[in-house]
Amino acid sequence: MHKPATLAAAFLAASVLLTGCGSEKSAGPDKAGEASPGASIGGGAQGSTSEKKGVAHQVVFEVGGTGTGKVGWVGNTNHFEQVTLPWTKTESMQLEGAELKVGINISVVPASIEGSDGMLKPAPCTIKVDGKEVADNQGGKSNTYCKYKIKD
Repeated sequence: MHKPATLAAAFLAASVLLTGCGSEKSAGPDKAGEASPGASIGGGAQGSTSEKKGVAHQVVFEVGGTGTGKVGWVGNTNHFEQVTLPWTKTESMQLEGAELKVGINISVVPASIEGSDGMLKPAPCTIKVDGKEVADNQGGKSNTYCKYKIKD
């Protein structure tokens, strides 16, 4: 069964392509006379930003199982690595600008592991935000990855 691997590859490809469509957090030095996207019209020195920021969130990505496998996750940036299972990654994320209104998607694509029937299946995955479990793939019983939208 190649469905979990195909799903993981498709998700990762989409994530990489969509990365270019996201907001730019640092576009380099401002041109003279142009306001930066986060600057207020009436005040603030040129080059300074008054962009609003949300609270910092602790995000924990987890993938269960034993052995090794490839895991993809989208948090502060996109990643795809060969890891030793079980695997845990913790990131601190803070929404800013437009993300405060629309939120930001986070996800983890678990490795494929061998099931009791000898067939490959997705490893169990979970996402926790600020200590609360917000996504899981039902212990690997679901053929989907773990995803969640953080909103302040």
